[in-house]
Amino acid sequence: MATRKNPLFDTATTLGKILLFLGVSGICGVLVAGLLVPAAAVSGSAASGSIEFFEQLPAELKVDPPSQTTRILAADGSEIASVFMENRTKVSLDNISPFMKDAVIAVEDSRFYEHGGVDTTGILRALVSTARGNKQGASTITQQYVNNVLNANLAAEGNEDQIKLNGVNKGVGDKLREMKLAIALEKEFSKDEILEGYLNIVFFNRDAYGIEAASRFFFSTSAKDLTLPQAALLAGLVNSPSAFDPISNPENSKARRDLVLGLMLDQKKITQAEYDAAVATPVAPKVTPARQGCAYASKAPYFCDYVLHLLENNPAYGADPQDRKRLIYGGGLTITTTLDPKAQAVAQEQVNASAGKNPDKWGAAMVSVQPNSGKIISMAQNTTFLPVKGGFDSQVNFNVDKLDKNGADLNGMGGAQPGSTMKPFTFAEWLNEGKSMKTVVDGSKRRYPLDFPWRNSCGQVAGAYNDNETALGAAEDLQNAEPQWYRPLSVLEGLYNSINTVTFASAAQLDFCGIQKIVDAVGLHGGLPSKDDPNPKINMFTLANLLGSTQTAPLTMASAFATFANDGKYCEPIAITAVKDGTGKALPAQSSSCRDAIKPDVARGVNYALQEVLNRGSGSLIQPRISTGTHFPIGAKTGTSNNNGSTWVVGHTTGLATASWFGDPLGNQGRAGQNITVNGQFYEGIDGYMIAGPMFSNFMARIAPAYGTDPFPAPPSNLLAESYVRSEPQPSAPKNEDSKAPPAEPAPAPTKTKGND
Repeated sequence: MATRKNPLFDTATTLGKILLFLGVSGICGVLVAGLLVPAAAVSGSAASGSIEFFEQLPAELKVDPPSQTTRILAADGSEIASVFMENRTKVSLDNISPFMKDAVIAVEDSRFYEHGGVDTTGILRALVSTARGNKQGASTITQQYVNNVLNANLAAEGNEDQIKLNGVNKGVGDKLREMKLAIALEKEFSKDEILEGYLNIVFFNRDAYGIEAASRFFFSTSAKDLTLPQAALLAGLVNSPSAFDPISNPENSKARRDLVLGLMLDQKKITQAEYDAAVATPVAPKVTPARQGCAYASKAPYFCDYVLHLLENNPAYGADPQDRKRLIYGGGLTITTTLDPKAQAVAQEQVNASAGKNPDKWGAAMVSVQPNSGKIISMAQNTTFLPVKGGFDSQVNFNVDKLDKNGADLNGMGGAQPGSTMKPFTFAEWLNEGKSMKTVVDGSKRRYPLDFPWRNSCGQVAGAYNDNETALGAAEDLQNAEPQWYRPLSVLEGLYNSINTVTFASAAQLDFCGIQKIVDAVGLHGGLPSKDDPNPKINMFTLANLLGSTQTAPLTMASAFATFANDGKYCEPIAITAVKDGTGKALPAQSSSCRDAIKPDVARGVNYALQEVLNRGSGSLIQPRISTGTHFPIGAKTGTSNNNGSTWVVGHTTGLATASWFGDPLGNQGRAGQNITVNGQFYEGIDGYMIAGPMFSNFMARIAPAYGTDPFPAPPSNLLAESYVRSEPQPSAPKNEDSKAPPAEPAPAPTKTKGND
């Protein structure tokens, strides 16, 4: 349809020509003062006094890098996920197809390399065209860049309501300001720098900002490899991304593309043959959706989420959460993490297989750390981060604390009752006090009255085991899983067979203050902190915690056991080794932070005992073996909560420590893991070695050799000497290990707990 013309301004008439001439002349008169003088300044021909207004790039035009995509990388450089506020990846001009540069100049600003930021020829041409009834823009690429930068700065400041759009809410004053800034910009930057900035900031689609993102979104290629018809199509999109969208409006998109190709031909950017071939090419986008965020991570979505929370909680990334998110999600950061993709794949495979057919939604989780650095090697669980119909989905991370040490959210479950995996720390204090692990204690003692003289140089021990005093707050008498264990046993036998009564018999000979110091030194803490108590201790003066009643995260347990592997040095777990911004500048990351926690001889003694757990104790059925059928030096401890709702295996080689957990991730571990069916197998009661055990064993058999499985150093001979301690008022130990763990704090003492997990 022909455009209707105002007859008054019909340039076919003499009156129309006169009025058009007068109108254009009047406007040009206004522009002479504001444009021609600055243009002369660009060429260096005007007096300095008349151009001071344009001498400096105004502070209001902060040409900061536009919002860019942040990439989260594994330790080997492979991408885990990308996150962004605007899907954009900055590329240099030499990494953009020449077709793209020529196409966008042809359609948006053919005189780009000739004008000084504002094209007066283009303005006059646009005025004439508009007067004839054909609206035509006159903004140069430099002006468009200015407009995009201004809007990007407003968006970054949270002032989206102030954004100005051409033809929508932009007045004459806005245009004059834009022109002034464009001239100033050209005094500060080269043409190629402006073109590069423009192509990296311009909007192509709600999922594609900048030419690299647009190339990947629409054609699954890079900006460098765009073909002529692809480049022409994208150049045509800039004018109206929705109207010329090749997905929703392919006919409009082709017409616009062919118009761009025609302009390129007219301007001798391409040959006739190239033009003919390009216009004959169908519009056929090959879309790669811009899937961003940890939900679309190629691997380790929960580790990805943990990394983002660490950064969002770090004041070094901004004064407040909003500032930090702007930098993290819009700063084009490259975040290099500690994750080992090979280990992660095996960990994910194991948690999925162990709790595959799982209609009751039991949780499986596994996390590994490197003992000598604290680096988190893998972090997996059996849920999907992105909801899937009929699937088991959760965005809560089973492996980490609920909050960090400063009370900031980590999106973690906060762990579960560790059960008998806490026993090695009482055992460590036994060795720390110079006692032999082969000392025999009375494993038959099951009752400890309220006035039992527990020794604690730091304060008072709470709790008692005596069924005659339950009305006074004491727990029932201690129990083991099987009756044959109520007899004299060495402390070593008690640990590797996970005999509760032996743990208490040994604790009766110890200073509880020493147990507490060891627990604190190896980083053990409750996984459910609050803002009032962001780093809660596991109070070992409450007897229940000898058997693991306080919820503790798998990452915390793995790091604590790693201390034994590292000859007594504890290393804080870390996930981020390097962060660089979009310019390559290094930003604060994490570094290994290790400290002496327990004596090397004590660590060696614990390692000796934990190897026996797998050699002939409660974990003998889950001894990891390599493909040749032989096993390597490795120690571990099984654990189960009081109602079997939380089951564990935590262990280590010299090079890798792993916590494997299976249990109830819902309702604060309220469900009992009894009389349940998982993967088609019925369990009267789940113990640590049954499901968490094979997960641990299969993972360590395949991954641990790559991290080192050297023999553990032998403990000193005095820790292996045969001896016997008469049972004085020793506390009776709870039922063997894991099957039943003590009640959660603040209960005064643990309840019945089975052992031999």
